[in-house]
Amino acid sequence: MSDSKLKAKERRDYILTLLKERDEPLTGSSIAKEMHVTRQVIVGDVSLLKASGEPIVATSQGYVYLTKMNSAPKFKRTIVCCHSAEQTEAELTIMVDHGVKIEDVVVEHPVYGDLTARLNISNRRDVQRFIDQVNSTKASFLLELTDGIHTHTISADQIEALDEAEKELASKGILLELK
Repeated sequence: MSDSKLKAKERRDYILTLLKERDEPLTGSSIAKEMHVTRQVIVGDVSLLKASGEPIVATSQGYVYLTKMNSAPKFKRTIVCCHSAEQTEAELTIMVDHGVKIEDVVVEHPVYGDLTARLNISNRRDVQRFIDQVNSTKASFLLELTDGIHTHTISADQIEALDEAEKELASKGILLELK
């Protein structure tokens, strides 16, 4: 095996070890800085690891290695929301304040079909980090592609948390309900 292939394999092995040892997400930038490579190299390495069957998920906070412990079944449901980009922080905060984890956001694109982004947001710090990241990168929220309509997969340890979060989202006019 050539030196460059060996180095690449060693780097991927190290990335895997880092992800398995951490409970918190790791950003591609932080891994790249530690390994003295570009973030794009890490993105490629993680893609290769995922393609080889490693259960790595990219979230808005960074990469997470899914273990039985952090992927344990919980109460889950999909909700449909409709609101402006300016209401995103309030929407997310309502859910986490009820003990709900926002797993993802999905919008239906006219060309690409369903576009899904893993969020993995479970507390106010995660909400603030997500909002700050969107603002600092001048990125658009996915809901801007669909006039505000989007779905979230949400989960909680207790079904009452999901029910209470939905009730508050409905009272704020954020939850899209069947009439």
